[in-house]
Amino acid sequence: MPTSLKNEAAIVGIGQTEFSKRSGRSELQLAAEAVKAALADAGLTPADVDGMTTFSMDTSQEIEVARAVGIGDLTFFSRVEYGGGAAIGVMLHAAMAVATGAAKTVVVYRAFNERSERRYSTGISEGIATSDMIHWSWYLPFGLMTPASWVAMFTQRYLHDYGCPVEALGQVAVSTRKHAVNNPNAWFHGRPITLAEHAESRMISEPLRLLDCCQESDGGCAQVITSVERARDLRRKPAVIRGVAQAAGANQEQMTSFYRPSISFLPEMDLVAKQVYATSGLRPDDVDAAIIYDAFTPIVLWQLESSGFCRRGEAKDFVQGGTNLEIGGRLPTNTNGGQLSEADIHGLNGVNEGVRLIRGTSVNQPPKADHVLVTGGVGVPTSGMILGKE
Repeated sequence: MPTSLKNEAAIVGIGQTEFSKRSGRSELQLAAEAVKAALADAGLTPADVDGMTTFSMDTSQEIEVARAVGIGDLTFFSRVEYGGGAAIGVMLHAAMAVATGAAKTVVVYRAFNERSERRYSTGISEGIATSDMIHWSWYLPFGLMTPASWVAMFTQRYLHDYGCPVEALGQVAVSTRKHAVNNPNAWFHGRPITLAEHAESRMISEPLRLLDCCQESDGGCAQVITSVERARDLRRKPAVIRGVAQAAGANQEQMTSFYRPSISFLPEMDLVAKQVYATSGLRPDDVDAAIIYDAFTPIVLWQLESSGFCRRGEAKDFVQGGTNLEIGGRLPTNTNGGQLSEADIHGLNGVNEGVRLIRGTSVNQPPKADHVLVTGGVGVPTSGMILGKE
């Protein structure tokens, strides 16, 4: 039995539907389409699959997706909580299943009609009732009812504590959009923006403007994970999971951890980064590119710091001019356009792009991409991993 998940599993297939604002079909159909595409990409059949994992928020049960696709017996299935925070948590579950022998081939999927049906950006204003309502009741009277308003609170404090200008948020938005311009799958394909346009976009929740906020998308994504040994015989170059982790920080709330000693950084993201580097044996200097969960522009700044690419409070300098984040820069980031400009499939479209970077098939392929960091959503218990070449 392995004592570490380093190099124990690899992503061998990726699949996705088109990304739209109205898919015109059920979430189950979207999931089935994405899974079939991922299996075809890997050169595998539904009969090869014996494990499945997805998000707790996904409406399509594993057994229903299995029936729709033609998958037979399952020896492993699981779900991970916390929305986008699960984006790499599901990879951890899949890697653990493969490494321990609980399953030989695991499919990960996430599919939803986020734009045309239930809109996640509305937060608790739609009347969600969970245990989180206990602490949300302290914020509701002040209008803090949506993810944008919750992230805006953290952002205001971060800008104040570190003297970060709001223009730094624009640098993230503009550099990410540059990548989407070249990506035919991106919602904003062929539509660049400028810093001036970012600054003039509609205010959503100060200081977050419209162009600081990610897409609401209909669509699905899937991945196939198996052992590195088996991956060598399959169709595609494997993206080996060097290190993968998830974490919840002390005194964690879901999107509203406002009562910590400081709300200018992300303890749970710090913990994920620490685990991923320890498992992989790598350092920030070894990472060539990154897919950083970008539901909002400021969380990219916080994760750059948590992941060690710059010191606390210095992300504003790292993103200045956008060159570090673009192709040819120190850390090409969100080369698919991210959730800001490609689509928001709760981060699994970012996983697909991380795999493409390792394969060398991204439409915005940097000169070197031997190791790629991919992260999950923040503000909630979160996750991350480093992918490498076999």
